[in-house]
Amino acid sequence: MGSSQGSSLFTNVAGLVEGSAIDTLPVYVKELIAGGAAGAFAKTAVAPLERIKILLQTRTQGFHSIGVYQSLKRLLKHEGLPGFYKGNGASVLRIVPYAALHFMTYEQYRCWILDNYTVLGTGPVVDLLAGSAAGGTAVLCTYPLDLARTKLAYQVGDEKPSLGNSSKSPTLIGILPYAGLKFYIYEELKRRVSEEQQRSIMIRLSCGALAGLLGQTFTYPLDVVRRQMQVENMQAAGGARHKNTWKGLTTIVSQQGWRQLFAGLSINYIKIVPSVAIGFTAYDMMKSWLRIPPRQKTQSVTAA
Repeated sequence: MGSSQGSSLFTNVAGLVEGSAIDTLPVYVKELIAGGAAGAFAKTAVAPLERIKILLQTRTQGFHSIGVYQSLKRLLKHEGLPGFYKGNGASVLRIVPYAALHFMTYEQYRCWILDNYTVLGTGPVVDLLAGSAAGGTAVLCTYPLDLARTKLAYQVGDEKPSLGNSSKSPTLIGILPYAGLKFYIYEELKRRVSEEQQRSIMIRLSCGALAGLLGQTFTYPLDVVRRQMQVENMQAAGGARHKNTWKGLTTIVSQQGWRQLFAGLSINYIKIVPSVAIGFTAYDMMKSWLRIPPRQKTQSVTAA
């Protein structure tokens, strides 16, 4: 694309946003755009740490017994800078529709619950339920891309990727509590500060960081089981080692030790703080940029 074409495209996009055309878009379309953009931005920002985390979780040869810093050095030596972003293309392709669906369905589920189950009130329980349902919906729609991303990131050096079948159940079991807790904690923390403070980027980043940190801590063992089940056909000959999530948890504890359930958690802390913080903050900022009405004024699914 030439400079004149790029300038023209930028001018057209800017005109669309500044003009009335953006206001003609349905609210759910704006939420899809805001969620997808926020997810892609956050995921790319922490891609190197995500690659190392997966290598530690899946006990990849040469990585399972060394620390984060040594893992980064080893990966840089074997694959160079591109190695830090191996699998990130699939990750971004997955995260755009995933985040778009996650945020949009969260907003729509939240409105639906408020309209149909007034007994629940308007507190954080609604965010917990809406977030969990939204997480499940997004996973069901994007699971094949998540599987491809994990197996691409698992490969080191010249190994050829193998995209065998894997169960969706550990993914759903892991994402439902995490997605619910993430939205629950983020919205609850925001409620405890004034509306003026809520506009602060630092407040949004802090709330998002704590939401990701606490949510991931409680559900991390399920994430480890999920990753191992996704790559188990590449690690062992014969049948699957983990027939289900509970069997996976008990097998890991008995054969690898309970510490393996938290393998890579330290780097996940480093990754999750900027990732979730950036994601939530970028989403809120995109909502303002796209002039999405405040949540309490947003129409419900049936009304839309």
